Formats: sequence, structure tokens, C-alpha cells
Amino acid sequence: MKRLLVTGAGGQVGTELAAEAAAAGFAVVAPPRAELDITDENAVAAAIAAAKPDAVVNAAAYTAVDRAESEPEQARAVNARAPGILGSACDHTGIPLLHISTDYVFDGMSERPWREGDPVAPLGVYGASKAEGEAALRVAAPRHIILRTAWVFSPHGNNFVKTMLRLASTRDELAVVDDQRGSPTSATDIAQALLALAASAVEARPADAPLWGTYHFCNAGVTSWCGFARAIMAGAAVRGGATARIGPIPAADYPTPARRPAYSALDCTKLKTAFGIEPRPWEEALDDTLDRLLPAGGIERTKAESA
Repeated sequence: MKRLLVTGAGGQVGTELAAEAAAAGFAVVAPPRAELDITDENAVAAAIAAAKPDAVVNAAAYTAVDRAESEPEQARAVNARAPGILGSACDHTGIPLLHISTDYVFDGMSERPWREGDPVAPLGVYGASKAEGEAALRVAAPRHIILRTAWVFSPHGNNFVKTMLRLASTRDELAVVDDQRGSPTSATDIAQALLALAASAVEARPADAPLWGTYHFCNAGVTSWCGFARAIMAGAAVRGGATARIGPIPAADYPTPARRPAYSALDCTKLKTAFGIEPRPWEEALDDTLDRLLPAGGIERTKAESA
């Protein structure tokens, strides 16, 4: 069985990677953040030497988009510098690195889904730090795969689906932004795509240049945050969960420290062509996640129970 060293294993994608790995023929080594500081060159080199992995998946990231505006150095340490450190260590040991990036590297000023070769122009510190991390990795390790994704949700951690379910348990109506559009994406589906890519990367020869590079992966279909919220409420209703009415508002009525791209859907054609990976509709992925969350005594309560 091949071995994967996974950073950020406690996050949404990392948790799903650990759950899905065995079925894909991988054993996962997942040191917790307290044991592996990915911004420390010596710590990264020691972890790779100890784990002896066939590949590394970097699922670690500073993802607090708004807080990054007031903590730029913390965001850049993890998102911008660490990918280069990991890439250099992987290149030194001759193993590939798979790295997760984001739709927020784009400015949102497009009328079609973003392609891998489109110029990046992030609107905030988070997106800028992720773009810097991509650039650092490209220099550090020719044998890399960068997988950009978007609007990640799962039964784990903090995400939009869980937030909507929690708010619906105590409120009758919610106002949600309707003029930012993108593609909600299941962490389970991202993990499965990464494992398929890892299998190809492990078997690839160093000279297999066409394999390496940047790809996009998100669930198929485009919606707004408001449309996403309404789908969550509809799914909760058929599963007996608490629901709320969803009202649309413009982003201008919900100011945040960091600007978000107005349109961040990703074109996944390159991934399908190269690897045969075709994302399923986001609605199907959402149904699977809601099946895992509802009914769940912790997150989903009726309004009467929570009053």
C-alpha cells in the first residue's frame, strides 16, 4: 500500500482524505499541527524522512478570509511560504506534492468559468497569499499538482452548510448574499479527486511533464450563496430538520473586511481531459452531506428545542 503524508488532516478535506484513503489504496500519515509546523524547513524535512511517503498532500491552509485582512503575516506564513518549503523538501526526496488552492486567486470579473491559465488578481490577503503559495510551489518543485477548488462544505468543521443549519434552528428568516456566484464543492469529492491524482502522480516518471501543473476541481453547476442556502433549507425540510426562509440581499448590504469575487466558478475541463475526473452536480453532493448531518442531535435542533 502506498503512503501519503497529509498536512492539515484535521480540516474538512484532510478529514475526508483520511476516511477515503484506504479504499484508494493509500495509507495516510497525518501528523497534527502541534507536531508538524509546515512553516519550519527542518520540521518538514524531518517529517518526510520519518514517514517515507510516496507523495505529500498539503491540505493545510489559513482559511479565515476576513481575519486574514488583519493577520496578513499569519496568512502568508501558512499559505504563501509553506508550499515552497514543502515543495523543496519533496523535490529533494524525489516525491510529488499535491497542493490545494482556491477560486479566490481570481478577481471575479468574468462572464465564464475561470480556466487554469487565466491571470490571477486576488481581491484580498487570503487570495493573494494563496496565489503567492502557488507561485512558490511552482519554483520549488517541478513535480507538483495544484488543485484549485471552491466553496468547500462537509459534515466537519466550519462551513456554509453547517452555519445555515445552525442559524435555521433559531431563526425564521435569513438574509443571504445573492450577487456572488460560484460552485459549492464537497470535501469528500475533493478528497477522492486528490487520491486519484495522487495515484497517477506516484506512478508518473519525473519526465512526465504533461501531468504536472495546475487544475481546477469543483462540483458541477453554478449558484449564488442565496441559491445555495435555499437548497440547504429544502434539503433540511425533507429530512425533518429546522428550516428558515431565505431572503436575497446584495453583497453591499453585508459588508465584510475582505472582498469576495462576484463570479468564481471554475472550468474543470482540463482535469477531465487529463485524468478522466468529472465532478458531479453540487446538488447531489449536498444531498450526501445532508444525509450525514440530519438528523444530528448536536447541530440540528428544532426551533422549539433551541428556544
